[in-house]
Amino acid sequence: MSTLMEMPEVVECSIDGCGYNHDHGCHAGAVTIAGHTGDASCATFIPLSTKGGLEKVIAHVGACQREECTHNDNLECNAPSIRVGAGPEDPGHADCLTFEPNGATRQA
Repeated sequence: MSTLMEMPEVVECSIDGCGYNHDHGCHAGAVTIAGHTGDASCATFIPLSTKGGLEKVIAHVGACQREECTHNDNLECNAPSIRVGAGPEDPGHADCLTFEPNGATRQA
């Protein structure tokens, strides 16, 4: 990848409490996926009722810190697109739902 337009889009964000979420679309310029082993949280998540971001932009994945994800290549996401939604442990927290640990069996 060499340009922002080649990076995967955030095609859905179901976290209504994020300041970048407008009608289930992420309007941050780019998101960072972070977290700890086994978790892939959206580090761009901002729990504010104030809406921000860029009006005519749909976010792309700017960086992925989950090197154990099968979609991670040199800390860049190579999935076709990602979805962000409630994490399994905290429904008010945003996670990358496309995260798939290396060696995991893919589900259709």
